[in-house]
Amino acid sequence: MKITVNRSDMTEAVSNMQRVVSSKTSVPALEGILLKADEDKLELCAYDLELGMTTTISAKVNEPGRAVLSAKLFTDIVRKTPGDTISLDVDEKNIATIESGVSRFTIVGIPAEEFPELPKVEDGEDIRLTSSVLKSMIRQTVFAVAESDAKPIHQGSLFSMDGGLLDVVAVDGYRLAKRTEAIEFKNKLSFVVPGKTLSEVLRLLKDTEDPVDLYAGKRHIMFKIDNYIVISSLLEGDFLNYKATIPTTSRTKVIMRSRDAIESVERVSLLINDRIKSPIRCVLSKNEIKLFCTTSMGRASDQISAQIDGEETEIGFNNRYLLDALRNTECDEIKVGLSGPLNPMTIGPKEGESFLFLVLPVRLKND
Repeated sequence: MKITVNRSDMTEAVSNMQRVVSSKTSVPALEGILLKADEDKLELCAYDLELGMTTTISAKVNEPGRAVLSAKLFTDIVRKTPGDTISLDVDEKNIATIESGVSRFTIVGIPAEEFPELPKVEDGEDIRLTSSVLKSMIRQTVFAVAESDAKPIHQGSLFSMDGGLLDVVAVDGYRLAKRTEAIEFKNKLSFVVPGKTLSEVLRLLKDTEDPVDLYAGKRHIMFKIDNYIVISSLLEGDFLNYKATIPTTSRTKVIMRSRDAIESVERVSLLINDRIKSPIRCVLSKNEIKLFCTTSMGRASDQISAQIDGEETEIGFNNRYLLDALRNTECDEIKVGLSGPLNPMTIGPKEGESFLFLVLPVRLKND
């Protein structure tokens, strides 16, 4: 294989590929990036047996061929080469010579035959969204995907389609995030996409109206984003019946500015760190919310102006879960619902129902 490519094109491609590459595997080829040169293009592929990614960049191909190169080493070389173009020559013994400007590297590759094939997504449903909508839906929910493997199905987000509406839902036992959008897909369909996959897809999406195609099969899903294709296994199991967990009424209703709430919680959280934990105590009365935090480092208090209707209440929250929800509201004003100190808090937009967050409270100790 003998090719010449634009350095910036190659840098972007291998940087995205490297994140998919398996870091711990008994198959050496999976620690590499598969390069396939043909005609006037170079295709790159990375795969960890659960998540795969391919992309194509323009190339001057003097000799077509295939090779697998160490993802980390090759990416580091490409990023640091000084020239505007990169020349790559791989011989029959899989020895790769990389030249750019005054730099020249010779590294040992792996036979392309050892790289496993990506799964094919067959007998699936095609769903089309705009890039900006899918980006918003993932961004507003992926923070609530479970990190623990206690219930593996919750390490992903549920995509549920019915009657022209798409719900994306994530839960982790302490909180729930749901984002809803009208789509042209009218059939009934649901599947669970791993959080790792969604994080990689999120990095590729842009705030544009460009179309993105999701092709969902029985065991795999494929995302087509610009010139990237992402293929992922789907998670199997029974997802939480989340609709049953959503409160239908609220005894206390609050309207407030999301930025005021974020800044206030951030201030009282200055006394909390990874070693020193303490809940944020929230006291709602009249038209203000008072926040308190007490740790071994000291005490902090703050307050937020808000429009409050209903019962006065006192409730505690984990500061991280509260901040994650507030930061992902992505709107100026929010509507908060409370039904006592031990029931989950709901957070949504002041108008409409585009998103809904639930945050479970922390039981407060009496002073």
